[in-house]
Amino acid sequence: MKRYFSSESVTEGHPDKVCDAISDAILDACLEKDPNSRVAVETLATKDFCCIAGEVTTKADVDFKEVARRKIRDIGYTDPDLGFSDKSEILVLIHLQSPDISQGVDAKEQGAGDQGLMFGYATNETEQMMPLPIVLAHSLTAKLAEARKSGSILGILPDGKSQVTIAYEGRIPRRAEAVVVSVHHKDCDIAKLRGEILEKVIRPVMGAWLDQRTKIFINQTGRFVLGGPAADTGVTGRKIIVDSYGGRGRHGGGAFSGKDPSKVDRSAAYMARYIAKNVVAAGLAEECEIQIAYCIGYPHPISVHVGCFGTNKVQQKALEALILKNFDLRPSAIIRELGLRNPIYSKTAAYGHFGKEGMPWEMTDKANILRGQASNPTSNTA
Repeated sequence: MKRYFSSESVTEGHPDKVCDAISDAILDACLEKDPNSRVAVETLATKDFCCIAGEVTTKADVDFKEVARRKIRDIGYTDPDLGFSDKSEILVLIHLQSPDISQGVDAKEQGAGDQGLMFGYATNETEQMMPLPIVLAHSLTAKLAEARKSGSILGILPDGKSQVTIAYEGRIPRRAEAVVVSVHHKDCDIAKLRGEILEKVIRPVMGAWLDQRTKIFINQTGRFVLGGPAADTGVTGRKIIVDSYGGRGRHGGGAFSGKDPSKVDRSAAYMARYIAKNVVAAGLAEECEIQIAYCIGYPHPISVHVGCFGTNKVQQKALEALILKNFDLRPSAIIRELGLRNPIYSKTAAYGHFGKEGMPWEMTDKANILRGQASNPTSNTA
């Protein structure tokens, strides 16, 4: 049966991603000097203005404004004529974490920093064990940024988007049905710009997924001169589907960026991805989704759900037992297992949190253990 699935991505200069990047840069700056920092930072960016608000409890001495300006500059907003730049006004409204939250996290056995439900997902569809549409969408936006920074396409600016629709037969991706790219640009020849994006961005990324029937849309309105936070106000945490699985795996609703790992919104979502990826890497399922739910201040998850969409190679109960035996889902254990007190979060702020080589939740170091225990049923009991 033929079906279609679409996913989108945005560049690092998209207004919401600018805010994610600033929030995560502040988190990293705190963790670099104090690994036990508690950080929950929200950023808002609009025309000539940036507001950083939230709760930070840390021993680190961090110049929040300077961190923000450096990140804005790194992204590429250096020209005040764009309406937003590293010279824009910055307001900082930071206070200490609420003691009512801290007491649950500070308990002898660390509890979750909030209630909530988190999902992790993996599929054998791509080398990254991510859905193909989101892999291609991220590759397109990353290629746009590369073309801007290298100067291979002149006149393009930091803001941009992509969207990819893949045609499937059953679970097998066959071809690209549609590709959408929009990029912020200086007032220029739109026909020339479209031609350059097609040849220097879309074709190199999409490769053999393109065919004569693929519909390609490039700056479809014909004009994208006003862009970035000056044209569309950005806020931290508004691109959670871009950040995760492009809509293929479910999302619990909590954003990741700007939060230290005591917040299970972030750390448990990373652990759920780690589990799902190891299950798929072990060959125990072609597709796996993990849900973990927590209560604030309580150290153990209140529920764990495993779903494989009919692709599991071992019985459901046996798979669940394997997971509970091999993965400690207490927040303190997740932080320790994945090394989440390190300043690694700026790397996640653009082009997705998952499928990136080198991130600790992308390891498949437990795949052989799971595979071995699955082939020896007597070892499956927790």
